Amino acid sequence: MNNFDLTPLFRSTIGFDRFSQLLGNMTNSEDNAFSYPPYNIERIGEENYRITMAVAGFSEDEIQITAKENSLIVVGKSHKSEEPKQYLYRGIAGRSFERRFELADYIQVDSACIDNGLLHIELIRQVPESAKPRNIKISSVSPSSKHEKTAGQIGNQAA
Repeated sequence: MNNFDLTPLFRSTIGFDRFSQLLGNMTNSEDNAFSYPPYNIERIGEENYRITMAVAGFSEDEIQITAKENSLIVVGKSHKSEEPKQYLYRGIAGRSFERRFELADYIQVDSACIDNGLLHIELIRQVPESAKPRNIKISSVSPSSKHEKTAGQIGNQAA
């Protein structure tokens, strides 16, 4: 049941090519790629979100956060200690990881911090004025006749 036919959905939509790519990537990815490190995604306000990742054993200089287009990539590279350790039980993984998050339009990374082994990434939705809903004034003159009048007036002024 990994194949979905989204043809009916895309018959009446425009510009959702990225959405189909996201769905394709989700069905093709491996399940165990999503298990480490554990994380939470929470909504903390109308336009604010927080990703919290459990990164015990990693320091600030071992984690890199990159925001690129609509993707957020968090990479953790643990530095190997020079002296080998003999564990009786090892429950803290400490292995390198790469976690990718797909961000919606206008979601931007605001800040990031590590506190008690948890990496907090603060996100905010900042919609530009040009993308916000606006009312369109309706006039009784069609745009094409308005354009013809303007072009005619310009032609008369040049003569």
